Amino acid sequence: MRAVDIVIKKRDGLELTQDEIRFLIEGFTRGDIPDYQVSAWCMAVLFRGMTPRETAELTQVMVDSGERIDLSSVVPIAVDKHSTGGVGDKTSLVVLPTVAANGLAVGKMSGRALGFSGGTLDKMESIRGFRADLTKEEFLAQLKKVGIVLSGQTAKLTPADGKLYALRDVTGTVPSIPLIASSIMSKKIAGGAQGIVLDVKVGKGAFMETMERAAELAELMVEIGRHADRRTVALISDMNQPLGDAVGNALEVKEAIASLKGEGPQDFHAHCLEVAGYMLILGERAQDIETARAMADSVIVSGAAYEKFLDLVRAQDGDTDMVEHPERLPQAAIVEEVTAPVSGTVTEIDAREVAFTAVDLGAGREKKGDPIDHAVGVVVHTNIGDRIEAGVPLFTVHANDERLVEPAVQRLLEAHRIEDKHVEPLPLFYRTIGI
Repeated sequence: MRAVDIVIKKRDGLELTQDEIRFLIEGFTRGDIPDYQVSAWCMAVLFRGMTPRETAELTQVMVDSGERIDLSSVVPIAVDKHSTGGVGDKTSLVVLPTVAANGLAVGKMSGRALGFSGGTLDKMESIRGFRADLTKEEFLAQLKKVGIVLSGQTAKLTPADGKLYALRDVTGTVPSIPLIASSIMSKKIAGGAQGIVLDVKVGKGAFMETMERAAELAELMVEIGRHADRRTVALISDMNQPLGDAVGNALEVKEAIASLKGEGPQDFHAHCLEVAGYMLILGERAQDIETARAMADSVIVSGAAYEKFLDLVRAQDGDTDMVEHPERLPQAAIVEEVTAPVSGTVTEIDAREVAFTAVDLGAGREKKGDPIDHAVGVVVHTNIGDRIEAGVPLFTVHANDERLVEPAVQRLLEAHRIEDKHVEPLPLFYRTIGI
């Protein structure tokens, strides 16, 4: 078998066998097959696609490339969630403790900010001392003892995916839906959870900008989950405007803490209840979404979810004093509130422009390894469909460099559109797939 023949076969739109996929990926991971041949194969996949069977088998090969975590050795059932990346998406910080407070173990491996999408670990590291680099043994021990873990991925988990993603990142093949689906699901399957909720974002602030592409990705990942004997559901959610108000690491942590106390933005609260609800269903704690939402809400109202978040921070060496006193989280030196220039209805808040503004302020990274400023970011005070009067706060910029403030203000003003007409609020969710 030769790598070039596999590249040619996919270039011509033909379906690869399991043996061909395994030969290519295993050879690449070992270093026997050069980057340029796998780059050509990735480009062929981008243009020609892969069948669901091919994608499921690619996912399995990537899972097999490294170690797996057997969560059943410490808890009877565990659930996980994954978001495809959004703006202001601090959902894990609320959903995980909410689910764990209902007695269902949650073991999650998360990532860091890259491009316009925020990273859960960067947000948590706004809390002084929080340690995200847990070993496999620490991960399992904490899951058994505390019932909740939020950690970075170990180097031994799906090394084939890590190597393949690095290649895709520099060859323009990141948008391939089969390669996205296999990358996400290989990590989720290797992570050991029996139930997986996928929050697939769609819109201007998402990698999937159209409903067609979002649905294709969601359906493919659910199919991969079934193939791997994982209970999987995908929610297609809106990302045409930021989720909640805050965009930026410490700002989002503050908003998550407020939400755990029942004081956060209503759209964010409702979004978290939906995601947590489906996790409770997959974890066999609830039979239907209405019951599951009520269970999720009850532990927020009682304070149990907030206490579980404190347990998580404490278990991973974070300073719980910063959680109990959020004003002690990193704060920007410059806080500039900008008011609405005219009265009317907010008809657009370009989520991607808001995100890139936060990145320019220092809240994100353009490439892996870039430093980030936990204190900076943006707080958006309205949602699409809201009526606003001139002179009322529209957004607030949090910055540590005076030179960056005016460009940020101008970019955010351009990202907002206020018109004298009625528009309906955007839905939080569009479709549920797999249940």
